[in-house]
Amino acid sequence: MLEILQIPALHDNYIYLVHEPNGWATAVIDPAVAEPVLQALDEKGWKLTHILNTHHHGDHVGGNIELKRKTSCAIVAVARDKERIPGIDVEVHEGDIIGLGHADAQVLDVPGHTSGHIAFWFADENALFCGDTLFGLGCGRLFEGHAEEMWASLEKIRALPPSTRIYCAHEYTQANGRFALEMEPENQALQERVAKVAALRKRNVPTIPSLLEEELATNPFLRPHSLDIRRRLGLTGVADWRVFAEIRHRKDSFAG
Repeated sequence: MLEILQIPALHDNYIYLVHEPNGWATAVIDPAVAEPVLQALDEKGWKLTHILNTHHHGDHVGGNIELKRKTSCAIVAVARDKERIPGIDVEVHEGDIIGLGHADAQVLDVPGHTSGHIAFWFADENALFCGDTLFGLGCGRLFEGHAEEMWASLEKIRALPPSTRIYCAHEYTQANGRFALEMEPENQALQERVAKVAALRKRNVPTIPSLLEEELATNPFLRPHSLDIRRRLGLTGVADWRVFAEIRHRKDSFAG
């Protein structure tokens, strides 16, 4: 059983420490900064063995070099983005398996937010670390990819077991919920989730991880098949990725 420690950082980032006790292995996923990671490692008595980067953005790799210098850990990231990952040691591709002690993480290729975005899926733990591809009630902006590509990435996540816990890299759920209600205001599961999220954030409690099951029921970026969303957008009878593209376009200019 993995021990997963969620570390808030910067304004709204989450860094994750993943510890496999039997093999004495510990990974940090997307270390925006090094200091809180080093502090948590010291408090837990863990030795950092791996850095797992989902993509190259500074708020995901900013702590790489300092952590590597102080712990001699190995930095794992996607091969096609090796020029933009500070300190990369291990280059990975779709389907590769990363061993963390006695636990395994499968690499999923999920481009769209960036051209080299990956996710790490610990199947035995029902845990997906997806960076900025999928958020609570949202998904990442298309900075380097296009809508059809991003939808293919989200479909890959949609196909995972519904009990999968989604560990994304930002606390965006409450803001995303306001947009989600614009897309599907009659969705009762969404209404209930938005109320639950508001109560959690009022107490400064994280809304992450979420379950894939609840994302499938409430996240408009995973629901382009919804007839209510399609009617609202005037996009009946078109491919799901085209509906997704319009949802993403509207979110980009949403002022709520």
